[in-house]
Amino acid sequence: MLKAPKTGSCRVTGGIFRDRMNVNRSYLMELKSLSLLQNFYLEAGLIMPGLQVISEPEKAGLHWGWESPACQLRGHFLGHWMSAAAMLSASDGDVEIRAKLSDIVDELERCQQRNGGKWVGSIPEKYFTFMAGEDYIWSPQYTMHKTLMGLVDAYRYAGIEKALTIADNLADWYLEWTRSIKKTTPFAVFKGEQGGMLEEWCILFGLTGDPKYKELMDAYTENGLYHQLEQDKDPLTDDHANASIPLSHGAAAMYELYGDDRWKVISERFWEWAVDKRGMYATTGANSGEFWVPPHRQGSYLSDVDQEFCTVYNMVRLADFLYRRTGDTKYADYIERALYNGFLAQQNMHSGMPAYYLPLKSGSRKKWGSKRHDFWCCHGTMVQAQTLYPRLIWYTDENSVTLAQYIPSEAEVEIGGKKVRLRQATELKNLNNQVFFDENEGGEKTRWSIKIEISCDEPTEFALKLRVPKWIKDGPVLAIDGENIAPKIADNYIIISRLWENSTIQLLLQPRLYTENLADMPEMTALLEGPIVLAGLTENDIGLVGDMAEPESFLQHRTTHEYSTYVWKQSNYVTRRQPVNIEFKPLYEIKDEVYTVYFTDKNKSN
Repeated sequence: MLKAPKTGSCRVTGGIFRDRMNVNRSYLMELKSLSLLQNFYLEAGLIMPGLQVISEPEKAGLHWGWESPACQLRGHFLGHWMSAAAMLSASDGDVEIRAKLSDIVDELERCQQRNGGKWVGSIPEKYFTFMAGEDYIWSPQYTMHKTLMGLVDAYRYAGIEKALTIADNLADWYLEWTRSIKKTTPFAVFKGEQGGMLEEWCILFGLTGDPKYKELMDAYTENGLYHQLEQDKDPLTDDHANASIPLSHGAAAMYELYGDDRWKVISERFWEWAVDKRGMYATTGANSGEFWVPPHRQGSYLSDVDQEFCTVYNMVRLADFLYRRTGDTKYADYIERALYNGFLAQQNMHSGMPAYYLPLKSGSRKKWGSKRHDFWCCHGTMVQAQTLYPRLIWYTDENSVTLAQYIPSEAEVEIGGKKVRLRQATELKNLNNQVFFDENEGGEKTRWSIKIEISCDEPTEFALKLRVPKWIKDGPVLAIDGENIAPKIADNYIIISRLWENSTIQLLLQPRLYTENLADMPEMTALLEGPIVLAGLTENDIGLVGDMAEPESFLQHRTTHEYSTYVWKQSNYVTRRQPVNIEFKPLYEIKDEVYTVYFTDKNKSN
């Protein structure tokens, strides 16, 4: 079982992922605590400071959209905010955001006391009564799950003790409700998008050992989706995608807690039906309009409502559960592709705002959220997503260190009780500037030229495992302390076992340029460089002519110097020898441009 470094022991240090984290952090700090808490104050009957009477709503600074007091999901965003703030507090040692988080926890305690000591919701308790009847109600358990999650994470990652007490008191309310509802309408426990609740009860049981959480776990385990997976039936086609994925997290958490094979099978079969047996777009999405598309039918669903961002975030979390369990690089490869073509591609690089969907039809344009007037579900998962990177890079077990994602970072881990410090950075050099690179490779720069530094307080023996991505063009090129080394590769890892003290490793991974077709429309193809989906700057599918097995035959690099994350554009191309030549750039660099991802392979369409 692989383990991520302890909270606060890994930090992202530079490059595009650090840039996106910084944009996100600025947005988190920009939002006023009063506005984040507005619905909790209203539900508790507390006067919002200075807003007893709102004579000029446009100047009040309140949040609207899904956070409006008229919306049944109101208050969901604060839980996401708290989780994101707690993660930044841990990974970056960010005392400013922790202080803001701590003040918010204090106010939630005040709301809970005003509500009688247990309920700390932004919505009325009677919403849970509605779930037992025929009255329509929009996902009250989804909303409350976010609050519970935020409190638990504020304790786990930011060390705010009071947050655990508030969560524990809220759990008492849930205990009374589940006991009561089981006597009358037990099915109501599984309504209101309750998928994330089981994981939180598992976490709280692990933190406290209190048997009441065992009772709460038991109340949420008999879900129909679990039974379908046990029978190895497809439970997903046409099902609401994001309501289902958190159920897999609960199953994975149950397995980590108890080691019961039932939960191992359920979580792994969920992946099989979501990914292996379903297929996916080149970007990793497999849903349209929030629903899972039928297996290998992605082409039929190309539209402007593909790949809801919540599903990207939650599938990465499932992949991480399974990667830590198995060490299988297929999960790390999936995570990498989702990071570039979801986490980055669906975040506005300047404002930090999310794109709810990632349009994939020809002539698409991303629709960005606003800072205070939307607060979609994807708005919440986006602010969390940009704090997740430190947990996905380095892993350890008893006698090895694994580098899973090539993201500039530094980490401190323990192997056999000895401290090991790790650092990786992108070298950003011309390929022919380093002696172990082929001098005939030319002067192209690459993000995949990586420098890894290892330092130990005392000599420490362990195996260093470097993931070899499936998109690599040729074999990896490796040097240790300036000496060229023929890499030993097993199970898609370079494995270097030795007694380490202070060493520098240089690694080159040359990305392959390739195409991927849609199963139900094999004439439609997407272009990728390594894990990065390329978008054509065109309003129409103008088609491509050439050898799709060798995209270099009709694509030419376009490289210019820029003052941005990197000092030049990377993964930018222009077509050659086409009826109409266009530019391709990474999908994650697309902001407001019109773009097309899937093109007709004219060799197959004729």
